[in-house]
Amino acid sequence: MSGRIPSQNETNISKVVAGVRDLFFGRSAAVNELTLGASATTTTVLATNCGPDSRIALTPRTANAAAALGTTYIPKATTVEGQFVIHHANNAQTDRTFGYAIIG
Repeated sequence: MSGRIPSQNETNISKVVAGVRDLFFGRSAAVNELTLGASATTTTVLATNCGPDSRIALTPRTANAAAALGTTYIPKATTVEGQFVIHHANNAQTDRTFGYAIIG
């Protein structure tokens, strides 16, 4: 996660402005990392800012993640309030790490 997030009750204008500036420079709380589960065909990711109409963009962070990208996808039906489920090939590798961004 990157970016400064002012609290809902923030009264310090400098902190609010810093949070808005972070958004303009591309930072947000909608990014994180995940590692696909080993010896499994799905991986569930808990994400409080995820909703039914969210779009999740995956970016491989390791060579094994890049190799797995062609068989890795997120069905719309598994993108729900608070989580999404990634479908992927069953593999014993433990380093298929992706960065992700949630939009919407």
